[in-house]
This record gives sequence, structure tokens and C-alpha cells, in this order.
Amino acid sequence: MLHAIIMAGGSGTRFWPASRRDRPKQLLRLAGERTMIQATADRLGDLVPDERRMVVTNAALVSQVREQLPGLPPQAIVGEPCKRDTAPCVGLAAVLVSADDPEATMLVMPADHVISPDEEFQQAIRRGVKLLDEDPSRIVTFGIKPSYAAESFGYIERGDAVDDEAPAAFEVQRFREKPDAATARQYVDAGSFYWNSGIFLWRASTILDALAEHEPAMLEHLRAIGQAAGGDQFSDVLAERFAAIIGKSIDYAVMEHHDNIVVVEAPFRWDDVGSWQALSRMNPADQAGNTVLGRHLGIDTRNTIVYGNQDHLIVTIEVDDLMVVHTPQATLVAPKSAEERVREAVRHLESQDLDAFL
Repeated sequence: MLHAIIMAGGSGTRFWPASRRDRPKQLLRLAGERTMIQATADRLGDLVPDERRMVVTNAALVSQVREQLPGLPPQAIVGEPCKRDTAPCVGLAAVLVSADDPEATMLVMPADHVISPDEEFQQAIRRGVKLLDEDPSRIVTFGIKPSYAAESFGYIERGDAVDDEAPAAFEVQRFREKPDAATARQYVDAGSFYWNSGIFLWRASTILDALAEHEPAMLEHLRAIGQAAGGDQFSDVLAERFAAIIGKSIDYAVMEHHDNIVVVEAPFRWDDVGSWQALSRMNPADQAGNTVLGRHLGIDTRNTIVYGNQDHLIVTIEVDDLMVVHTPQATLVAPKSAEERVREAVRHLESQDLDAFL
């Protein structure tokens, strides 16, 4: 059976001050009326019922996730006691899922992407499931045709076509790390590279076998956690064993080593919502190019992102290409070109122990 795993442990520091430790970006409404994690769950439609869905998140966020996804069983929301990257996250999910369904197929996806339309996403997943049915040892991933030479994404280099069905699917030649500008331009010009979406399909047994081969110490801890699941000692075992794991991304731990990976060319629109400028791509702009979420009066204001709420009026006069983000705790004003420095602001706050603003 198909199980859906939503990875919701990120902090989204580039969306500070709206994104905070106790309310990261996946719990915010940044595109549409639903929060990002709610939209991720909605996207599944009838592909996966609630009883076969799982969210792996930060332990401190479990109650908020339950509030936002009330249809999920309580045990389906798993709180990581500490941050250990994506390989332990998906490995833990595989251990827990396979305990009840040894033949489980897992769809793994981040909680903080914007994808549309839902129907084409579901079409791509069905295509991936069929590819797994033909060869259960495969890993299936989903590649995004690049629209520009992005330096902030990993890339997938495709090989030969698997068949002539749609959406197109290809053997993966290799995964490439985030490139510099010149290399990214070469990838785009070659026409045989995709952005790595971070969405995967595999049999639970396949990913556990891969971890056994490449990360045996990690898997030993994860299996101990799985054996304690449902018992009185589960929380203690989870806290002790998960903290003992050396964190690693699933790309480094498995994907770069596995020799049977297929990439499906995504038929859907995709945005990883990596920074404030993503709001301009996801929300309609006014005639002056301003993207506004909240209450705003703009006078001679152009190409500016304004984020706030209806209880606080933001007024901008004679500004261009700014980000203006207001929250009850903090306000950010910066040129759009400086969006990567938002993380720098967060680091300064951390170094000065200003936790009230984080």
C-alpha cells in the first residue's frame, strides 16, 4: 500500500521574522488560504487516506501540527527530539511504517513546497508507483525542468529514457550538488538536468536495505526506536537513540550511492519557497509590481514585498525593491537583493541570546 510521509522539521530561517522557532514556515500561510503543511496534505487527495499518512516534525511542533491536521491519528505525528537531517527522518518513518506493512511503498515529500495543480502532482505519483511495481528495487524521484540557472538547488542529470509513457521517466546518471553560477548555466544549456525536488518514492524495504549498506550505525539506532514503538519506553528510547545518530541528508546517505534510480519529469509547477521573494511568484502583484499580504498603503511604491496582517497598517512612501515584513515581535526592512542576509540577522540574534525574537 502507498503511505505518505511529510517531512516537516525545517525552521525556515530565511522567512524570519514571520517564521520563528515555534512557528516555522510550513505552519504559515504564504500562498493561498491554507498553511503550507495543510496544502501539502490536501495535495494528496484520495491517493493516500489519513490512516496511511505520517508527519515527522520537531517535537516542539507536534501539538501545532495536530491542530492543523486534525484528521491524522495522534500516533501519525512523530516528533524528532533533535535535528538530524533527512536520512534519519525518512529512515525512522520507514521503520515505523514497515512494522505494520512490510511491503509498504513510501511517498516522501517536504511540507514547505508549493505545487500545482494537485491533479498533475497525483498523476506523477501514480506514474512513479507504476515504475516501482515494475521494479520494486527502484527509487523514484521527481525532477523539475529548470527555468533559470539556479545556484540554490541540487541537480539531477538524466540518462536514457525508461519507456515512452508520460510523464517522461529517465534513468538517473548522477546527482549534482548546488553549483556555482557558471556550472548552473552549463546544466541549463545542456537540457539534460533537472532541479532536485526532494520528493521520493520507494519501497520501505529498499530504503532500509540501503541504510543497512551505507549507514549501518544509523539504522541500528532507528531499529531500536522502532522496537520500542507503542510501548511505555518509546519516548525515552526515541530521545536517547535519535540523539546518538550522526545527521546526514538522504542525498548523501543513499541517493548518491544507489544504482537503480529513476527520475520522473514533473508535469506540475513547483516552488521550494526558499525566501521572501518567492511570495512574488506565488501571489498576484498589483500594477506597480508590489506583492502584498496584509494591510498596506503604498505611495510611489514599486516592486516591493509587504507582509503583515489586517490589524496593523504598513505605509510605504517612495520605495522600490524592498522587503517589508511586520510581526508583533519584530519588523524586517531590507532590499530584496539582500534576502540571503536574513539568515545573518537570525545568527546575530542567536549570538546575543535574544531568544524572544527568534
